[in-house]
Amino acid sequence: MIKEIIVVEGKDDVAAVKRAVDAELITTSGLGITDKTIEKIKTAAKNRGVIVFTDPDYAGEKIRKIISQKVPGCKHAFLPRELAMKDKDIGIENASVEAIRDALSKVKTEVFGRNEFTMDDLYKYGLLGEENSSILRDKVGAILGIGYGNGKQFLNRLNRYGITREEYESAIKKSKEN
Repeated sequence: MIKEIIVVEGKDDVAAVKRAVDAELITTSGLGITDKTIEKIKTAAKNRGVIVFTDPDYAGEKIRKIISQKVPGCKHAFLPRELAMKDKDIGIENASVEAIRDALSKVKTEVFGRNEFTMDDLYKYGLLGEENSSILRDKVGAILGIGYGNGKQFLNRLNRYGITREEYESAIKKSKEN
């Protein structure tokens, strides 16, 4: 049983997560997240902790951002995009039990005011400025459990989720082995 309450977007996500782990869940009803739902999330965060586990798409990122702003200190789990795809649909509901368990095993807690990494770190290892930078960021993000993001988002996640330099360099090395 996962101690924290997992926040997902919809009922299909609830079903997929429940197939993978024993946990309580809250749904946001997608971008229609209400003040009442935010209050539920705040209560859950105070009493048991919360893991935000939204779809790896624009709407999922927007919901994650809303929750992070209104309920500081949440934990976050990220599912790699390619593991959330079925036909042209992207969402947690499409992921395998193993992919969901793996994402939830790499939960990250937000850290504020940290600036360990700069854009130079992304350029240095080819995560920016190269033809395959997007693919490399996707691989490194999956290894680190921080998901995919453009250069600015990726840098933000490196700093916000407390990734160490050792973890970063190890993930880059591992991503280039595959």
